[in-house]
Amino acid sequence: MLSRVASSLYWLSRYVERSDGMLRMLKINYASSQDTIQEFTWKPVIRIFSSDDENELLNIQHDSRAVIEYLLLNRENPNSILNIVTLARENARSVQEHIPKDLWQCLNEYYHTVKDEKLLWYVQKDDPVTALDILIKQVMLYNGTADSAMERGESRSFMNIGKHLERSIQSIDILDIKFSSISSNPDLLTDISYWKHLLLSLGGYELYLKTYRQGFDAKNIIELAMLNNDFPRSALYAMNNIERYFNRLKSESNIEHYNNLSFKIGRLKSMITYSSVNTMNEEQLHHYLTEIRAELFGIGNLLNEYYFANS
Repeated sequence: MLSRVASSLYWLSRYVERSDGMLRMLKINYASSQDTIQEFTWKPVIRIFSSDDENELLNIQHDSRAVIEYLLLNRENPNSILNIVTLARENARSVQEHIPKDLWQCLNEYYHTVKDEKLLWYVQKDDPVTALDILIKQVMLYNGTADSAMERGESRSFMNIGKHLERSIQSIDILDIKFSSISSNPDLLTDISYWKHLLLSLGGYELYLKTYRQGFDAKNIIELAMLNNDFPRSALYAMNNIERYFNRLKSESNIEHYNNLSFKIGRLKSMITYSSVNTMNEEQLHHYLTEIRAELFGIGNLLNEYYFANS
């Protein structure tokens, strides 16, 4: 497979997964902003998803509609859903012969939906959740089509590596930001709604209730997000799948690069597998998550160097 094609498939998948995580985070936080009696701040979301000057954006941190509009539809924000979906579509356009027609049509529809002026009206004048739900359904349609229609070859492997790499980075960012907030506000440790919205942001609320019967506990939440291999957004689940799909790319023509990257993937998987919640106590959690995040970016950089010709 050409490196250009592999790169486009990988980034197509990463961009779609990033948009999915952002949409769900925006929906949960908007619901939280409507439930709270106190003044709600969007600062954690801004820190995770904005690449612009954070200090300037803090001027709108208490305005839910303004934050959603900025992260969803602002053309000047390079990390807005609008721009991310545009990049995903551009990557898909360049590799149309390598993806099913149905998948291209799903992504094309997603692109035209996010450009629909009616979404702006929902955000500014009506119910922003309606706009978010419309787009979330588009992502679900895309993911279902990709899973059922993509051939089980190199193309799908690169797409799944990108998806799970992006998903694990998002989960770690959310966990890190949320627990950092607890460090500065210990009262959140006993705030049931805070833990509920954190789990909803990760997509793990229902699984948590089924797995842990004793109520909300910080250690259990860390265990779910990092070490539960039945949770599709946990770090361990992501690493198992990254390793699984990368193993399918093994080729004698690129064996040295394959071995180097395989070692790095295996080392990170072991680092997570043989960790325990006790070793990730609150004082060391930020350092641990920062280290895992750096390793994930390292894997992405080596993929770029070895397989995408520094594209």
